Amino acid sequence: MKLQKKKNNSIHYLIIFVLICGILAAVSVFAGGVLTPVKSAVTIVLSPMQKGINTVGNAIFSLNEDSKSKSELKAENKKLEERVDALEMEKRLLEQDQVELERLQDLLNLKEKYKQYNTVGARVISKGSGNWFEIFAIDKGSKDGIKKDMNVIAGNGLVGIVYDVTENTAKVRSIINDTSMVSAMFLKTTDNCIVKGSLDTMADGYLEVVYIDKDAKVKEGDELVTSNVSSKFNEGITIGTVSDIKLDSTKLTKTAKVTPVVDFKHLKEVLVITDLKHTESLDTETKE
Repeated sequence: MKLQKKKNNSIHYLIIFVLICGILAAVSVFAGGVLTPVKSAVTIVLSPMQKGINTVGNAIFSLNEDSKSKSELKAENKKLEERVDALEMEKRLLEQDQVELERLQDLLNLKEKYKQYNTVGARVISKGSGNWFEIFAIDKGSKDGIKKDMNVIAGNGLVGIVYDVTENTAKVRSIINDTSMVSAMFLKTTDNCIVKGSLDTMADGYLEVVYIDKDAKVKEGDELVTSNVSSKFNEGITIGTVSDIKLDSTKLTKTAKVTPVVDFKHLKEVLVITDLKHTESLDTETKE
């Protein structure tokens, strides 16, 4: 019963509301001028509400636009970061190419310096333990014409000698190895001597030079090269420059220090001289 009553009241309210709207519409049409003050009053009341609604709407729109802009900026920033990473990679590759080009140019210059000898280029593929390239392997072997006792050069001079060969690789013993003994001579005076390999002295940047004639007219800064009387090393390959020349304890010969021209901590490419040193043995047997 109560529900039915409430329903009837709602219908009555609706009818009254529709009638009021109709009357207001009619009055607005036929008596617009009379209602102008009323409209002004309504406008004054509703204007702040409208401004507030507009402000809220604009704020929502701005937030939406800002959100859209931030999303677009993030996407653009990500693309820029990817581009920067790509450019950095390209830069590193170019730098590596430049370094390799310089090394290869050094090899070409070295080849030109020793153009009297035939050479084969090779890459270092492994080395012994420690910081020094005292013993290392190269990527060329017997199939490339490499043989035992061939001389190896790099940088600006002598690296060492081939001591073992397989079909595709070869092992090199450098002049800084403790077992190395190189017959050398002073370029200006041709006085002979021996360069002794030693990792201990090389740690201080030099190798020991022994058996220099006590009367030899040699001086600081002279260039030391492989000797013409060496049994295994071709003549005239630069070893380094000498310093600290002095009489040894016997007073019969002099000693010195030689600073190698090759960087034995950083070897990547080398040249192998394929011309083997040939010497005649002077030890002949006498027949009665």
